[in-house]
Amino acid sequence: KSANPQWRERFDFHYFSDRKDMLDIEVWRKDNKKHEELLGTCQVDITALPMKQTNCLELPLEKHPGSLLMLIAVAPCTGVSISDLCVCPLGDPSERQQISQRYCIKNSFQDIKDIGFLQVKVLKAVDLLAADFAGKSDPFCVLELGNDSLQTHTVYKNLNPEWNKVFTFPIKDIHDVLEVTVFDEDGDKPPDFLGKVAIPLLSV
Repeated sequence: KSANPQWRERFDFHYFSDRKDMLDIEVWRKDNKKHEELLGTCQVDITALPMKQTNCLELPLEKHPGSLLMLIAVAPCTGVSISDLCVCPLGDPSERQQISQRYCIKNSFQDIKDIGFLQVKVLKAVDLLAADFAGKSDPFCVLELGNDSLQTHTVYKNLNPEWNKVFTFPIKDIHDVLEVTVFDEDGDKPPDFLGKVAIPLLSV
């Protein structure tokens, strides 16, 4: 019931500098009957923003009245990586020793915000649901920790895909839950849900 809403939400997105991506933003309204209506869209060219500073942007909504006020900061991303299984970031024993030293008890107050990190090896899925008429699926896997999200590539026409990827997340809250979801890619349409598992960090 507001024409001037204030959300005050923060989101972290992983932006890899070798890609020239646009940040697409949509504003929607929803009434009590779950009816949704698009109120406007806008775009931000990430490559045009200066690094290591907070940029205050007032973005007019395209083809609709109103504007969106946002604070966007582009900063080097630490602790996040995607790699193949054969070049696992923690595969080197000397690196593991450095990590153990970094998080030992005597160093626990060196950086209060550096809680640790989570490394996940996504190997494969078996016996997935067939989402296509041909009895196959085009599965990919999405990993979410807090508001960080990373995903695998799509394996086409396969109910037993092998991804063999290693994902590394910085941990911001030890009470977070790792959510792993498998989707079926469906062209320009929204992906179909194939299954999900949730793993609390405290259970690892």
